[in-house]
Amino acid sequence: MVETETKPIELAIETYNLIKKFGENRAVDGVNLKVRSGSIYCVLGPNGSGKTTTIKMLATILRPDGGWARIFGFDVVKDAHIVRQLISVTGQYASLDESLSGLENLILIGQLLGLNRKEARRRANELLEEFDLIEAAKRPLKKLSGGMKRRVDIAASLIVQKPLIFLDEPTTGLDPRTRNQMWDIIRRLVKTGSTVLLTTQYLQEAEELADQIAVINHGKVVAEGTVDELKKSIGNSTLQLKIKNATQLEIAQKIIDNLLKTHSTVSLETGSIVAPMSDTELLADLIIALRESKIHIAELNVKQPTLDEVFLAIIDHN
Repeated sequence: MVETETKPIELAIETYNLIKKFGENRAVDGVNLKVRSGSIYCVLGPNGSGKTTTIKMLATILRPDGGWARIFGFDVVKDAHIVRQLISVTGQYASLDESLSGLENLILIGQLLGLNRKEARRRANELLEEFDLIEAAKRPLKKLSGGMKRRVDIAASLIVQKPLIFLDEPTTGLDPRTRNQMWDIIRRLVKTGSTVLLTTQYLQEAEELADQIAVINHGKVVAEGTVDELKKSIGNSTLQLKIKNATQLEIAQKIIDNLLKTHSTVSLETGSIVAPMSDTELLADLIIALRESKIHIAELNVKQPTLDEVFLAIIDHN
């Protein structure tokens, strides 16, 4: 038998025990991350949890006080000049010249990043069209709405596509339509070779986009996994069952409680039973047991906890 060598997964970001202190306060207190190249990695956490400070260290804006961080294998302190060539950063607030138009801002940034003027203009117009800003971007930035400024700011960070893109709450202040456009752009960036690290306050955004999620609280990573893994980590799904003959509710409840090892609740008015369900693999056994007792099911649903519920449960316990 010939042994084949398994190629290791390339990491876009790796940190070990990353620490940042401001006086006596540890804003980041031992963060460990491993972000696969070519993925969307989402960092969640309440305000003040350390998300933005972590990104600033990874982007070489702040120097760590402890631990280390690497971007595609390059140390963010020792190899900061290389790291800066591999990343782009969109912060929470617009950082453009208010006296210039959106188009002028994008052309200028493109030229600063090494594009010639013709290529910078082509790329600027391409992004302005993608963000539905062709007309608005001809006006000085100071005359645009907050949401429009935000869209120009995001476009500026994408004028040259980098291998690693940091998006710190990129859709804050955007309307739902523009937010959906931004999601499509993020997916396209990853399909064309970039890795995205995203922070957000919109849990739907994380659910839509993230390959992997880390939850940070008090400067520490308190949970990590896929959306499904995080949902399973906090416990039960919910079984919602309605039977055709309400006189059989008591019998159905006993079968459910015995099989699922749980305590269900009954609604006589709707003829339904609700029960926590820790093991969804028992669902088939439950259906068989009810059928053998000649109990006919009218409706059956198993509802997973929402990401909002997961997030609140994790934060409350950490």
